Amino acid sequence: MAETNLDEIDLEILRRLQSDGRVTNVELAQSVGLTAPPCLRRMRALEDQGVITAYHASVDPSKMGYTITVFAMVSLKSQAESDLQSFEEHVQSLPEVRECYMLNGEIDFMLKVVAKDLQQFQTFLTSKLTAAPNVASIKTSLTIRSAKNLPGVPIGGS
Repeated sequence: MAETNLDEIDLEILRRLQSDGRVTNVELAQSVGLTAPPCLRRMRALEDQGVITAYHASVDPSKMGYTITVFAMVSLKSQAESDLQSFEEHVQSLPEVRECYMLNGEIDFMLKVVAKDLQQFQTFLTSKLTAAPNVASIKTSLTIRSAKNLPGVPIGGS
């Protein structure tokens, strides 16, 4: 997909929204040097172009009781497109899986999984993930801590 042609004001709007999605339109407009109506039009245009895809709150997993984060590397028995899609559809139905990436190479998928404790993760692993059709093997790594967790992408400039 081609990169969208954005000017400095668009980039500043994105930088600001990416760091604080709750900023009001008036505050956002002031920070980028616009009045509120054109700022709102630019935001809507960025949404219509698919540059801004969603707004959401960042929730602390531990405050919700999710003390375990695990990365699971999944290899499938078959890499036929229908089998890949079937696995992706299965993963969509698993709320514990927060992120899923198809990879090239030895591992087919990497999943980010959250659980309240090791017992809950083990139950998830054996009853929902290992039991999924076409799964050949799963390697897991339990996280110790997070050193960096930034939303979005780097946006050039300041």
